Amino acid sequence: MLKKYRLGFDPMGLMVFLLVMLPNFIWFTCPAPNDVLRTESITPVWDTIASVCQVAMTGLLCILLHQERKPLRLSPPIIAAVFSLLLYYACWLLYYANFTQPPVILGFSLPPCLSFLLFALDRKNYPALIPGILFTLCHLVYAIVNFM
Repeated sequence: MLKKYRLGFDPMGLMVFLLVMLPNFIWFTCPAPNDVLRTESITPVWDTIASVCQVAMTGLLCILLHQERKPLRLSPPIIAAVFSLLLYYACWLLYYANFTQPPVILGFSLPPCLSFLLFALDRKNYPALIPGILFTLCHLVYAIVNFM
């Protein structure tokens, strides 16, 4: 399965990661008015697994290239990934406008993960899907158990 892949650098993989992380960088430096996210997690094991999977997924998105991938274009998975990213940004805007209800909190988990997964699908980076799916599941467990 891996013989169709080569090591390289996909700057768009890094770009997707940075675009998803942008609101987090802002949140780290400028807390929201009613910042319910700044509480201690009760799911530390799930959080650790999520972090490891996120690093693995991001690394694979950046360094593993499928030899038969097409040039990046507005394909259905990329359009859906952009939509997911915009939905994620909308959740951050709602959060900073003091909306902290469960749908907003879930919007911090599912849409960004979908952006990663859809990008991986478009780039035919199937190995990145494994840690990506695990990261998504762990991220959802964190959101549901800690905030629902």
